[in-house]
Amino acid sequence: MSPTVHIDREAGLEAPDDESFSRWVAMALTTQQHTLHKHPEVSIRINSLVEMTSLNEQYRHKSGPTNVLSFPADLPVEVSSGLLGDIVICAPVVQLEASEQGKAPICHWAHMTVHGTLHLLGFDHIDDDEAEQMEALETHILTSMGYPDPYRPLITS
Repeated sequence: MSPTVHIDREAGLEAPDDESFSRWVAMALTTQQHTLHKHPEVSIRINSLVEMTSLNEQYRHKSGPTNVLSFPADLPVEVSSGLLGDIVICAPVVQLEASEQGKAPICHWAHMTVHGTLHLLGFDHIDDDEAEQMEALETHILTSMGYPDPYRPLITS
């Protein structure tokens, strides 16, 4: 499966290349390949602290920025479209979290992209059972691409 992934970047922010985002989305989508439109489409916005803070406050009613937000497409059932929705990733938050967690930034970018894509597919982590299922799926997807388990505590000496 080769989804269409549109990338929109706020100027001046460091983020991985478009091919990486497309690969991460495609891998996350393979988990639900049997239920997807034959031409899935996702938009990704890489943004700043200011924009993410505004979005987080407007849509989640939480103050401050967050790492990733997902906005599933809300289309009428009679519309046949592969549009899954939008993912917004805050570059400064991802960089800071990677540093604080002792992770390579590319690993955290991959995780946030997979996490956001799974939200577009209907996965959530509101209750413990949902969180356990979603985290296991994220771990499977990321480790199958050669990334470390994003939920495994890092051993520091």
